[in-house]
Amino acid sequence: MRPSTIALVLVLLPAALPAQRPSPFRVEETTISAIHAAFRAKTLSCRQLVQRYLQRIEAYDKRGPAINALVTVNPAALAVADSLDARYAQAGPVGALHCIPMIVKDNFETRDLQTTAGSLALKGWIPRRDATMVARIRAAGAIVLAKSNLAEWAFSPYETVSSILPGYTKNPYALDRVTAGSSGGTAAAVAANEGTVGLGTDTGNSIRGPSAHNALVGIRSTMGLTSRAGVAPLANGADIAGPMARTVVDAVAVFQVVAGADLDDPVTSAASEHREADYRRFVVLGGLKGARIGVLRQAYERPTTDSEVVRVFTRALETMTAQGATIVDPAAIDSLPALLRTTGGTCNVFKHDLEGYFAARGENAPVKTIDEIVKSGSFHPLAQTRLQAAQGVTVAPADNPACQSREAMRARLRAAVTSLMDSLKLDALVYPTWSNPPRLIGDL
Repeated sequence: MRPSTIALVLVLLPAALPAQRPSPFRVEETTISAIHAAFRAKTLSCRQLVQRYLQRIEAYDKRGPAINALVTVNPAALAVADSLDARYAQAGPVGALHCIPMIVKDNFETRDLQTTAGSLALKGWIPRRDATMVARIRAAGAIVLAKSNLAEWAFSPYETVSSILPGYTKNPYALDRVTAGSSGGTAAAVAANEGTVGLGTDTGNSIRGPSAHNALVGIRSTMGLTSRAGVAPLANGADIAGPMARTVVDAVAVFQVVAGADLDDPVTSAASEHREADYRRFVVLGGLKGARIGVLRQAYERPTTDSEVVRVFTRALETMTAQGATIVDPAAIDSLPALLRTTGGTCNVFKHDLEGYFAARGENAPVKTIDEIVKSGSFHPLAQTRLQAAQGVTVAPADNPACQSREAMRARLRAAVTSLMDSLKLDALVYPTWSNPPRLIGDL
């Protein structure tokens, strides 16, 4: 009997593939909407997001390139993130800024972190309450991830250096260049992806300049659209606070949260009739179609205006035209030098406004007067001249002819700008924020 033949058939099946893990969420150049989309997809938690930003701060702010943008990192950030994760699991997002890590300039009061305005004279001061804008972003779910460096007392439009933090804040795009001032710490931190978005203040440059120097979008709004309550003043008649972000969409998302009337800042009441219910509705494709935009060459043409700045600005105008805008070039204000003329003298309001600010804080105020600050010696040498000049002021702004002349000049200028825009049927005026690229650190 023949032995039976047994055929063996080997079927090679593909080995089971290991489960694919989603790639880690990249915080570099991310946006509010991308973060929220990752939360909805359950590929990212608030704790994971905050942890990644903290890792970047550890790697880049004081080490590596040592951007030196941050004064204080919030030690409770991860605990806040955990609480937001728990709330999200139960009821969804807290608000429009749910778990958005924000960089806050260190002249905004924070009830749980020191507020210094860049000065050693305020080191360790914990205010009793949040600034209105800080309270609003927290209520919308944002996390105050860190407080950022600034030009001390917001004095300098040119550089970000203070006594509270050794060394200059560096421009992330060129480490030997300045960030402008005074909100340079917020700008550098957001540009370096140490936080998603931020808050800054602007008296004459301090949101716009750092935003221009660090490739950001900054919003210095019309006076009264937003509250300055709880922000250490430089000059109440010109101080504005607002968002700084990498995109227009993100800047407007933060602005929508912080804009609004505030009983603690009476200047906001006059804007109530002009404030939009939702600024986000204007950020749409085709939004420039039919707009008339005037080029205000008087604002930027100087003997030293840099040709590269002009080329970048010209490309921006061409882009606006391609998007449907009509460019009116030039749009000139008649007799501008005469409009800007004042009767002379010095109008220094810093002493009056800052001492009033501290008086309102009563026993919680860390100092009371400019004299105290000067006598303490707790300031950067670059701030000394400005502090001593303020110390010597003896006349209140309301009684100072130079201040009265300046306010009259500003009224003339407002009327002239309005007349120009009405006569040319303009929706906006545009010009480069700076006529030159960022200067070298230390080169004034």
